[in-house]
Amino acid sequence: MSVPYGAGPVAFVFPGQGSQYVGMGKALFDVSDTAREVFKRADEILGFALTRMCFEGPEQDLNDTINAQPAILTVSIACLNALRERWQAMGQVISPQYVAGHSLGEFTALVAADVIDFENALVLVRERGRLMKENGTLRPGGMLAVLGLDKDLLEGVVAEAGALGVITVANANSPGQIVLSGEGPALDRATELARARGATRVVRLPISIASHSPLMARAAAQFGEIVARLPLRQPRIPVVANITGTILTSADDIRKELADHILKPVQWTASVVEMLARGSAEFLEIGPGQVLSGLIRRISQDAHVVTLNDREVARVLTPSPSG
Repeated sequence: MSVPYGAGPVAFVFPGQGSQYVGMGKALFDVSDTAREVFKRADEILGFALTRMCFEGPEQDLNDTINAQPAILTVSIACLNALRERWQAMGQVISPQYVAGHSLGEFTALVAADVIDFENALVLVRERGRLMKENGTLRPGGMLAVLGLDKDLLEGVVAEAGALGVITVANANSPGQIVLSGEGPALDRATELARARGATRVVRLPISIASHSPLMARAAAQFGEIVARLPLRQPRIPVVANITGTILTSADDIRKELADHILKPVQWTASVVEMLARGSAEFLEIGPGQVLSGLIRRISQDAHVVTLNDREVARVLTPSPSG
């Protein structure tokens, strides 16, 4: 197999919540001993059959944030480890200049940068999901994707809808795609206003948690206490921060980033622009789905993006009939 990447500076990017689907990882599990080991370790560490949930569902259980977060991390690391083994066998050295992840995906990036072991990251994101779910029960909310609306107009929408409750920008995903987070009545009003002001599409996301908003203050404080005690190593690969879009090169910087992670918005556009400005024109999206690939292409037409999701990695690893 020849690879269409690695000739220039590469960034590895990892997907976040919403990329999960029933059946994810199964094709990779079937063809890779390395991937199977990752799934086996996940089941052992968590004490339940996460692998079966990834492969068979039920969808409602997999979509529950307490399960979706460790599931996406597991599939992403299974993809990464299988790819690294393949590259090594082919005598190829594909070392990223930077790593980054969207929201939950930042934890996968930290594993890739050797800041934290997979086992510790798995326990950490399971707890993150538990705290967010608990917080969502106490302070319910939701999230709303708005497409095709100018940023200034959207800020006006948020300001006006805020009269009905908490609402804020949660994810600046790409030019023309921004996700809002907040309380139900405010999101309902924002839906009306955004459509009236010319949004091409407004979609209420199937989630009852207002991630990256002030409604997550309780979960953020509790998670911050856990992160403060967490042993972290200096990153072997620079990590691009979700919150600021800047480069993190020390464990202390990463600890501060994680403490604010649940509460503050994801600046994905800024993160990608930063990597481009520093010379990374090739992006490998590693993990389930292909959401980030689409976002990066919208952020920059000059970016070369390769989607290496679980199905694609399984295809790469499967011998051709001709041998």
